[in-house]
Amino acid sequence: MGANFSALFNQDGLSSVSSSSPSLGDLPESCVASIIGYLDPPEICKLAKLNRAFRGASWADFVWESKLPPNYQLLVDKIFGFVPEKLGKRDIYTRLCRANTFDGGADKKVWLDKSTGGVCLSISAKGLRITGIDDRRYWNHIPTEESRFSSIAYLQQIWWFEVEGEVEFPFPAGTYSVFFRLQLGRASKRFGRRVCNSEHIHGWDIKPVRFQLWTSDGQYATSQCTLSEPGNWFYYHVGDFKVDNSNSLSTKIKVSMTQIDCTHTKGGLCLDSMVIFPSKFRERLKHKGFLKCV
Repeated sequence: MGANFSALFNQDGLSSVSSSSPSLGDLPESCVASIIGYLDPPEICKLAKLNRAFRGASWADFVWESKLPPNYQLLVDKIFGFVPEKLGKRDIYTRLCRANTFDGGADKKVWLDKSTGGVCLSISAKGLRITGIDDRRYWNHIPTEESRFSSIAYLQQIWWFEVEGEVEFPFPAGTYSVFFRLQLGRASKRFGRRVCNSEHIHGWDIKPVRFQLWTSDGQYATSQCTLSEPGNWFYYHVGDFKVDNSNSLSTKIKVSMTQIDCTHTKGGLCLDSMVIFPSKFRERLKHKGFLKCV
């Protein structure tokens, strides 16, 4: 057995079998890059760990340019202002996948979905116009670990419920859905466990909340929904809009959420943010049970 084992190696200690047998490492980087270009970004990054050929191919600019939005240069200018010329397309993709702030403040964040390259955008409660927000008898900003902005707006009680949001952004061509992320009740931790205080929840079952959406090119959508199921965060669907031209400098979006029937008060609501996702993400939210008003 020892003689047979020794026969597999030459005098330099290298395997004569492995030197004559082709392997994945023998593929040219250009060939590997052409193959992995058909994969999703997370799969490309996993394959980069296989060997040197796959690692080198995973950095090819033409592979990552196909994953970036068609108007990625407009996105880069909007978010970063400029990017060093020598920065590769994979680095640009990585930077765009982070939750980047824009428009000079921390209340607006935009990122690419890591798997699809779809543009996602969110505006915090502090970046929205909320009727009565400066009066602590009605609203309070409270810290939380359940928001990407680290705080939410909590409504104790109000007669006139009105929230408006507005953003202008160079969205790539596609169809997008707008949501408000809301929760009835105020969550906290007690002895390490999440509990929800429903003490102030009232008024939402009497009449539905009205959602509206307008775009700078004349699109309009509206929906109504009764807020329900305390203790959980839900994405309440406002409406959809379409962007036909990726080379358009920007699309202006305005949304509102109102319940202004002054015959009764309403309260006990947490408002996290307004969110814009590619419309195909609605299935993800629906599958996870997070979607409302569809």
